[in-house]
Amino acid sequence: MGSSDKYNPSEIEQKWYDFWMENNYFHSEPDDREPYTIVIPPPNVTGVLHMGHMLNNTIQDVLIRRARLKGYNACWVPGTDHASIATEAKVVNKLKSEGINKSDLTRDQFLGHAWEWTHKHGGIILEQLKKLGCSCDWDRTKFTMDTDMNESVIKVFVDLYNKGLVYRGYRMVNWDPEAKTTLSDEEVEYVEKQGKLYHVSYQIEGSDEMFTIATTRPETILGDTAICINPNDERHQNLKGKKAIVPICGRVIPIIEDEYVDIEFGTGCLKVTPAHDENDKVLGEKHNLEVIDIFNEDASLNSYGMHYEGQDRFVVRKQITKELEEKGHIVKIEDYQNRVGISERTKAIIEPRLSDQWFLKMEDLVKPAIKAVLEDDEVKLFPKKFENTYRHWMEGIRDWNISRQLWWGQQIPAYYYGDGKEDFVVAENMEDAVQFAQEKTGNTGLTASDLQLDVDALDTWFSSWLWPMSVFDGIRNPENKEIQYYYPTNDLVTGPDILFFWVARMIIAGYEYKGARPFENVYLTGLVRDKQRRKMSKQLGNSPDALKLIEDYGADGVRVGLLFSAAAGNDLMFDAEQVDEDGKVLNAKAIKDRKEAGKEPIYESKQCHEGRALGTKMFFAHKLIYSWGIVDIDQPEASKIALEWYESKFQEVLIEIEDHYAKYRLSDALMATNKLLRDDFCSWLLEILKPEYQKPIDRKSFETVVRLFEDNLKILHPFMPHLTEGLWQQMAERKVEEALVVSSWPEMTGVINKKLIDKFLFAKEVVSGIRSIKKKVNLPTHQEVACFVVNTEKVSPDMDAVIKKSAVVSEVNYVEEKLEGAMSFRVKSNEYYVPVEIEINVEEEIAKLRKELERHERNLMTSQKKLSNERFVSNAPEQVIAVERKKEADAKAAIETIKESLAALN
Repeated sequence: MGSSDKYNPSEIEQKWYDFWMENNYFHSEPDDREPYTIVIPPPNVTGVLHMGHMLNNTIQDVLIRRARLKGYNACWVPGTDHASIATEAKVVNKLKSEGINKSDLTRDQFLGHAWEWTHKHGGIILEQLKKLGCSCDWDRTKFTMDTDMNESVIKVFVDLYNKGLVYRGYRMVNWDPEAKTTLSDEEVEYVEKQGKLYHVSYQIEGSDEMFTIATTRPETILGDTAICINPNDERHQNLKGKKAIVPICGRVIPIIEDEYVDIEFGTGCLKVTPAHDENDKVLGEKHNLEVIDIFNEDASLNSYGMHYEGQDRFVVRKQITKELEEKGHIVKIEDYQNRVGISERTKAIIEPRLSDQWFLKMEDLVKPAIKAVLEDDEVKLFPKKFENTYRHWMEGIRDWNISRQLWWGQQIPAYYYGDGKEDFVVAENMEDAVQFAQEKTGNTGLTASDLQLDVDALDTWFSSWLWPMSVFDGIRNPENKEIQYYYPTNDLVTGPDILFFWVARMIIAGYEYKGARPFENVYLTGLVRDKQRRKMSKQLGNSPDALKLIEDYGADGVRVGLLFSAAAGNDLMFDAEQVDEDGKVLNAKAIKDRKEAGKEPIYESKQCHEGRALGTKMFFAHKLIYSWGIVDIDQPEASKIALEWYESKFQEVLIEIEDHYAKYRLSDALMATNKLLRDDFCSWLLEILKPEYQKPIDRKSFETVVRLFEDNLKILHPFMPHLTEGLWQQMAERKVEEALVVSSWPEMTGVINKKLIDKFLFAKEVVSGIRSIKKKVNLPTHQEVACFVVNTEKVSPDMDAVIKKSAVVSEVNYVEEKLEGAMSFRVKSNEYYVPVEIEINVEEEIAKLRKELERHERNLMTSQKKLSNERFVSNAPEQVIAVERKKEADAKAAIETIKESLAALN
């Protein structure tokens, strides 16, 4: 900790992290111990640390450090994800800024730039996680594009293809025109947007008659290949068997009949554009309609767009509406609320598009994963409420579109030897592909030069769904000792937003390739929001700089600050505002001005203040203990009682903490730890043990409190690892193997003196009453006073030593009658009197007593109401009824005492 008189995290945190790294405490190898394994949700390789990462990884580190202390062989595997769409977009933008277009490069040239970008920016986030104190096994760091990881992905693709589960199909897919790739259904978000509904008139061929259709996308008129009516619609019997003329392009198209058209909705006439709508595609296939795709891959119009060729779809929408109006085809335009699909990654509006893509059949694959979570409880979700979300997704699952029109990622291992749709083979490598192609064609003269590898890449999730297995090489070498030892892993900590994208798919893959769950428990964190309940994001500018927070408050302070308000599955309200040097909160403009001026942000965070305050409290508790001289003298009675009490209190709270951990209520575990250390240990135990000024402490008390302080450090270590290791190392000369990080969790002895805990709680109330009187009359806290008690409760005097020491009382006298002229207070029905030289304001005292009387009378009424309820008495456990009877008796005794006090004052 250094010789500083002040707790300074920046002085110690790097020191102790380096100490852990130098001694390889985080590394794990299979041995005879029971393993405890976590695999990190791999962040984007070029990402930087944000508040969501901070919360998620703090939780993982708390779990792994506790497991290490509990004697498990703890292994936390770190790594990063290649993030196809995000990384490729960044590389494309970087090349654009240098005047290079992706289209001008070969695949290999582009991948060269992508790897250069990855090596330059990749892994930064992992270094930042070290600043947070994360105890990952860094020797095991994986990247989803590592050679062995690539081989695992390709092997799985080939295996699933050979099982008949992967297939190539011409399907309507979700097209992201910004990323220029397909997306799976799960990568599409749906938002409500205010749009327009355009009523457009079409002419019947060979007639002046017109009819009206309604559309939200007038630009797609140029791709119409039919009009559809319901054969039972009386309004449109005149249209049967006729043809219509598409406005502007003049294309003549058939008017078809199908009961798919809802008679009750709209005009009853439906324009059919098979290339740009899923339902229209179904109609098109049924009625053998022409398919006309009017869009380029960036959603600009192609040659079918006529004079709009090359223009963006939304620009065309405005211009074509104007042209339709000029030509008399717009009947009316209405405001219309529309549900629109957008890309989860780029936020671009999705374009339905027909395309040859690779798909994975999910119907059978998903069954073990549904059973594991929803029936057998093999995989548990915390909080349990997310099971409904899981059920909704899994039971409505569609085939997974696993191909992406990208270059960055695992290239699909399909090798084409001809122009036909089936002229391909799927293989793990070129050598196998040549052999398979020769066998399939009967042409033994085929060579590698005759084969062309598929240009598309696999969906990033198709690599990360294997993560718990592939990090231990469990796909390529399924019987290796690491996968046998570490799999299944124990806990997964992630966000509910990727419950389907990643968590569900890992469960599916686990049962398919290992016949076992990938993890037992899934802890789903909430989102980090600001105090206005807005999600923290770069766009809103409300997300603090994570590293600057660590610099200002220390990693331990930030960890505790985050967890003070992070209940599982509930969003975390994190208050961190930017201020100036005088502490004034800055608005958005002032923040921007400050940034442009090159000034570093200064953050004010209540939660991080509380976190750092706990560290400060423990720092000074250690300093206080080791400031006392030690001699071989008799142990004071107050010290003996207080130490016995704290031993029991610690065991009581330890059971509570264990229960919170078991239910993944880490915030509650921290709260209980915080209360025990700050209140019970620092404010009560140490104050009782503290010898008089410049006097020593007895050896027995010192040795006991040191042992208890070590136990305190152990339960605090998962939350505040740097501080606790520093204090631990200062307490004694430790060998390398005796570091706190690898010590042992306190033993749950089960020895709890409940009577002593209750007696001490009563004594604490007495002490608080005496201190309150001293404060009221401006007496110094260290000034001795006498105390007299009318002992209605028949309280044993064995806690008098604690009261005398804590409240600085010269004597505790037990009397039969109240003491005239003394100030008083009550604990339950006991009346305590403290003689002090002061005039009592009778009116104020009467008002205070009446208020207290009303409170006790309300409590009595509540208890009596419950006890007079037959259903309550018949159904409630005996213990609950006993507690309620005790409340009734306490209230009656207090009421009687207060009434006597009021009578004396009147």
